[in-house]
Amino acid sequence: MGLFPLCSIPFWRHDEMKKFACWSLLVGVSALFFAAGCTVETSAPETSGSGTGVTQSGDTATEVTIRIDGSSTVAPISTAIAEVFDDAHPNVTPKVNVSGTGGGFEKFGKGETDISNASRPIKDKEKAVCEANGITFTEVLVATDGLSVVVNKENTWCKSLTVAQLKEIWKKDSPVHKWSDIDASWPDEPISLFAPDTKSGTYDYFKEETVGKDNPMRSDYQPNTDDNVLVTGIIGDKNSMGFFGFAYYVESKDKMNAVAISPTDDVADAVLPTQQSIESGAYKPLSRPLFIYVNNAALKTPEIAEFAKFHISDEGQKLVELKDYIKLNPEQLAGSRKSLDDAISALAKPAE
Repeated sequence: MGLFPLCSIPFWRHDEMKKFACWSLLVGVSALFFAAGCTVETSAPETSGSGTGVTQSGDTATEVTIRIDGSSTVAPISTAIAEVFDDAHPNVTPKVNVSGTGGGFEKFGKGETDISNASRPIKDKEKAVCEANGITFTEVLVATDGLSVVVNKENTWCKSLTVAQLKEIWKKDSPVHKWSDIDASWPDEPISLFAPDTKSGTYDYFKEETVGKDNPMRSDYQPNTDDNVLVTGIIGDKNSMGFFGFAYYVESKDKMNAVAISPTDDVADAVLPTQQSIESGAYKPLSRPLFIYVNNAALKTPEIAEFAKFHISDEGQKLVELKDYIKLNPEQLAGSRKSLDDAISALAKPAE
C-alpha cells in the first residue's frame, strides 16, 4: 500500500515513461488484490441538503459546499471568513459569489443558496417569494458600514455636500449635469456619475436616504454590480463622483477622496466617513447595517451553522475590522448571537 502515494504525484510532473511505469505498477497491484479474492467498495455520491456525503470502504466523509451570494459590500467579509474557516475545515468548501443584494435574494428565494449577503434588510416582496417556496430564514446582523460618497483624487473643490444636494444630483430628471450646477464657483465641467446597479442593496439604501424610498433615481450614470469596477471608474476620471461601501474607499483612499456629508442644510455640519464617525453614529444618514440571511434548512447542516456563527464570533469580528468594516457593539453582538442560537436550537427540537 506504500506504493500508492507514488502514483498520486501529478502526472504532468513526470515524463511519459514514468507515467507508463506508474500505471503498470498500479494495474499489477490491483490484479494481486482481485486474485486474492479482495473486494473494493465504492458508492455513488449521495446528495443531502447543501453537502455531499461520500462513503468509501465503510468510512463516511462528508463534503459540504456552502453556497453564498448577494451583496458586493458584504462579500469581502464572507470571503475573509471563508478563507479562515476553510483552513480549519478541509471538508468544507464555501463559495462566495456576488450578484448584488437584490440578485442574491432572488437566488435565495428559489432555494439556490444557503446564505444571502445583504447590505439592507430583506423586502416584503422578497419575503413573500421565500414563503411561497417554503423557505424560512434567520436574519443575522454581522457588521456596520458607512456608505461613502467619493470623487477623483484631483477633485479639489467638492469636499462636502448636504443630503439635499445629493438628492438634487441623483433624483430623476435632475438639472445637475455639471459641477457648476451644484455650486457656481465649481468647474463648468460635466459630472461623470458611477454607482451600483438597481439590484444592489447599496443602491437601495442610498436612494432611500437621499432621493426617498418612493422616488426614482436618475438613470444616466454608469452602473455596475462589482464595486471594484466603480472604484476603477472613479480613479480614471477627474470629473467623477460615485458611492459604495466604506471598505472599498479605504482600500483606494490614496487614489480618491471621500466627501463629507451633512444631514442638515449647512455644510458646516458635514462629517467624513471614518471608523470612529461610523461607529459612533456621527456619520449620518449613510451609516447602515450589514446582514447575512441563512436558510434554516441549511442550518441543519452543522458545518453551515458553524460557518454562520463564525461571522459573529470574536475571531470573525476581528476579520470584520481587518476588512475595514465596523464590528458590532456588545449589544448588537449579543442580539445576533441569540437570534442564530435560537434558530439552531429550534431546528434541533424533534417535530411534535
